[in-house]
Amino acid sequence: MQYEWFIARRYLMSRESGSFISLNSFFSIGGVVVGVAALIFVMSMMNGFETELRTRILGVTSHVTVFPRFDQSIINPQAAMADLKMVDGVTAAAPFIYYKAAVASKASGDGIVVRGIEPELENGVTGLGERIVAGRFDVSPDSLDEGGIIIGKTLATRLDVAPGDPLVLFSLQGEKLRAGAQPKVKKFAVSGIFETGMYEYDASMAYISLADAADLFKVDGATGIHLRTVDIFTADRIAQEINTRFADRFDAVDWKQMNRNLFSWMQLEKIGMFIALSLIIAVAAFNIISTLVMIVMNKRHEIGILKTMGSVPTAISRIFMRIGIVVGLIGCLLGWGLGYLLCWVQIRFNIISLPPEIYFINSLPIDMRPFDFMIVGLAAVLLCFLATIYPARQAARLSVVEVLRQ
Repeated sequence: MQYEWFIARRYLMSRESGSFISLNSFFSIGGVVVGVAALIFVMSMMNGFETELRTRILGVTSHVTVFPRFDQSIINPQAAMADLKMVDGVTAAAPFIYYKAAVASKASGDGIVVRGIEPELENGVTGLGERIVAGRFDVSPDSLDEGGIIIGKTLATRLDVAPGDPLVLFSLQGEKLRAGAQPKVKKFAVSGIFETGMYEYDASMAYISLADAADLFKVDGATGIHLRTVDIFTADRIAQEINTRFADRFDAVDWKQMNRNLFSWMQLEKIGMFIALSLIIAVAAFNIISTLVMIVMNKRHEIGILKTMGSVPTAISRIFMRIGIVVGLIGCLLGWGLGYLLCWVQIRFNIISLPPEIYFINSLPIDMRPFDFMIVGLAAVLLCFLATIYPARQAARLSVVEVLRQ
């Protein structure tokens, strides 16, 4: 063992007993532990919210959405889907028609967004069928030859309808702007109600068959195509490849770009929380500075003796720097353990609950990621190391003559 490590360990331990950490060192390590654990828990919480949000968004939208670049619609969606499936990484495709319309029930009316789909293909791309909470995932006509419509739970509450109740859609799409223009009217029966937990979708989205949408909005073909990819995190690359390969036909947008503002805000909030909670570790680092300054003052004679025995100033500096590194490493390891335990308890027992009428989930989500543990650990050790520079330099500058004279 190098004598610097030996002396650093002795300085870090209490003078009364070599088996207990001194009180000041204990508080220094405790501050690092609390800071690291708080950072781990909060960052895992932010990851959980991001994961939940992404899962719910992708439950009603696709990984990549393809629009016609120059035309109003894709005239032959079947041929277009065949071409898009040739792109490496694309596993499924589904056409859709997407326009706004007015809806009316016996109790109320509202403006909504209507999406025409082919249920079998759409469910293979977005998994919408898994979000049905009442009725069935079916938009085919009923016995009265009325088309089926699937609406969000919040919209169903506002319109006061349930599966089997009638709805009427009104559309002016395709009509020329003139006096006395009549909207296209089509009657539907509620076949299913879905819930995503996202108010924007549950309160303003409805699904009908592709054929009914083409008739209601006077569209030939489809207004776009939904694509599912092997990996959601490669969707941006696939969208770029589609834009390059089919530059004269399609314009592809991945799910991250479609929701860029939302996810950018969450990432910015995560960085802000990291900086704010890092101040806890910074406070612990100041405690390390005060602890080391006190050690330097109390060990002036020992430092003078070490210098007379041939220790150079850099060796004296390394002694105190290693004290800070040891404090940082111990605090980091214990903080990792405490943070992991807190996250595990929340995942296992859902100690912290959330009001489901306000949030889209009923408990605090947690998503632990090894990269976050590494970043937090490195930040803690780095701050502890920086806290040792001033005391270490002061110890190295002590004059042997002055110390021995005292």
